[in-house]
Amino acid sequence: MKATGSFFLVILVMILPVQGQLKTGFYSSSCPKAEATIRSTVESYFNKDPTIAAGLLRLHFHDCFVQGCDGSVLVKGSSAERNALPNLGLRGFEVIDDAKAQLEALCPGVVSCADILALAARDAVDLSDGPSWSVPTGRRDGRVSLSSQASNLPSPLDSVAAQRQKFAAKGLDDHDLVTLVGAHTIGQTDCTFIRYRLYNFTATGNSDPTINQAFLAQLQALCPKDGDGSKRVALDIGSQTNFDVSFFKNVRDGNAVLESDQRLWGDASTRNIMQNYAGSIRGLLGFRFDFEFPKAMIKMSGIEVKTGAQGEIRKVCSKFN
Repeated sequence: MKATGSFFLVILVMILPVQGQLKTGFYSSSCPKAEATIRSTVESYFNKDPTIAAGLLRLHFHDCFVQGCDGSVLVKGSSAERNALPNLGLRGFEVIDDAKAQLEALCPGVVSCADILALAARDAVDLSDGPSWSVPTGRRDGRVSLSSQASNLPSPLDSVAAQRQKFAAKGLDDHDLVTLVGAHTIGQTDCTFIRYRLYNFTATGNSDPTINQAFLAQLQALCPKDGDGSKRVALDIGSQTNFDVSFFKNVRDGNAVLESDQRLWGDASTRNIMQNYAGSIRGLLGFRFDFEFPKAMIKMSGIEVKTGAQGEIRKVCSKFN
């Protein structure tokens, strides 16, 4: 699948307009080893812990949804973005910091933290047996990082209307929403974020009726009523380290872990897109997701980017210059 995929990705890059002045191979002369260095760094962490892939993908997503894709989520500080409630579970910062340190030794002041994030997210998907794609680069790092601006991040409690509004505010439509939520094929969450669905949904003392009964028992075993809230649960049970379409099949069958994911099945527009991905003929329809996901990622990674003379190139990703 990888070989045929690359042919499509060439077409992708030609037909996709990218916001700002991003371009593929931006560092080909200024720092020719940039992409290979990031790739080898992501790979070394992935080999020790494959779940880091989902962490890196989520880090890029959370970055882009606040202030655009400008590395603002990487900055440390009591009032910085990464201290906002929706960002407390983010992980993978050390991977980005490690890649940055190596790139600063190779080509000081050239490669932005925002680009490292975008490239690491792509590499994370590729290493998880998902598609690969050419990432347009040339982002600059933002000079603002405020936790107060992270309130509009999508939440596992969001209705479809709320999810749609948050994505639309970033120029993303229903198709992008469902496609990007497909990243949950390698995601995880904490018991804290799903326990209400299992034991006290809408304060009734019952479970969420949209959960398949057999799956409910499985989730309750993983997350006991008074158990450890920080225990991790795979969002695509049965296929958590493979980037595939089983996530969409799980949602179809009432086996979504997050309420926001299951709700997408209850809306005609988003259900139709999910159904297309879930499909019945595994190979053919799984391939469609492999083709659509890179397009949605390229679109998302162009949100409100800073290019040219805007922003800065941070020396250390966790602090402004």
